[in-house]
Amino acid sequence: MRFADFMTRIESRRLREIAAHWDEVRSGRLMPGWSHIDPVAIARHLPIVWSWKYDRAADRFTGRLAGEEINNAFGRSLRGADMAEFFRDADFDGIFARHRRVARGVCLAHGHGQVFSHARRVGIGERIILPLAEDGTNGDGIFGATVYRLAPPGRGAVANDVGETVTFYPIGGEILDIGAA
Repeated sequence: MRFADFMTRIESRRLREIAAHWDEVRSGRLMPGWSHIDPVAIARHLPIVWSWKYDRAADRFTGRLAGEEINNAFGRSLRGADMAEFFRDADFDGIFARHRRVARGVCLAHGHGQVFSHARRVGIGERIILPLAEDGTNGDGIFGATVYRLAPPGRGAVANDVGETVTFYPIGGEILDIGAA
């Protein structure tokens, strides 16, 4: 799978621009590092971005940052948070597995459908999750962005069992799978 094929799956212009920046700054590496992401280049999209540091030895994530729209969806900031603690009242195992797969599996993820249901909010949207590696090869984090529309309490979208459909795309390979996450 070429990166260009992944890009064709992304509907949101904002997410395509963020993914294009990730691809540009990897500069021939398998993955860019966190230090390569240029906040000025994606400044207008910062409210929808988020990132987690991944410690391979400890097999755990720590929140790096989240934009204002992401913090609003959760009602709190993930900065500095341990992922297990941050998602303790949600589907931590599923969320961790998805993020770990991107960080360790050197793949890209594209999701659409009900986003933020784990935050007990009903949002319909789309998200991308991209791996990071300071050395260009060994995943040490993830960089993502989510666009969504939250329904006002008691109105609009209704939570159901469909959830979010996530597709994983290995960098340079075939589609891994599609499933509800």
